[in-house]
Amino acid sequence: MNNQGQIVFYTFMVGVVIIVLALAFAPVLKTHIDDVRGNSTLSYTNKTIGLDCSNSSISNFDKATCVVTDLSLFQFIVGLLVLAGAVITARRFLWIKMDKQCLELQ
Repeated sequence: MNNQGQIVFYTFMVGVVIIVLALAFAPVLKTHIDDVRGNSTLSYTNKTIGLDCSNSSISNFDKATCVVTDLSLFQFIVGLLVLAGAVITARRFLWIKMDKQCLELQ
């Protein structure tokens, strides 16, 4: 197998690893997002934590924060999937450029 064939397999492996990491970290991130959005009390300090997003009387700033927090899981997964796609497809465009340069030299 030549060098380009090895690079193709390598980029696919890196892309798949990024996809697997995105899907593996998603449940952990969702748990943290649910904790942030909820309204819970710390037992040892009796302080309320969380944004209390289900409350309709929160301020507009808190409502916007709840929306951004909701979107963070989607942005995380889509960002890593785009990164994986970029890793997989970037070498193809580089090869096309390299092939054109090799043709010009001949």
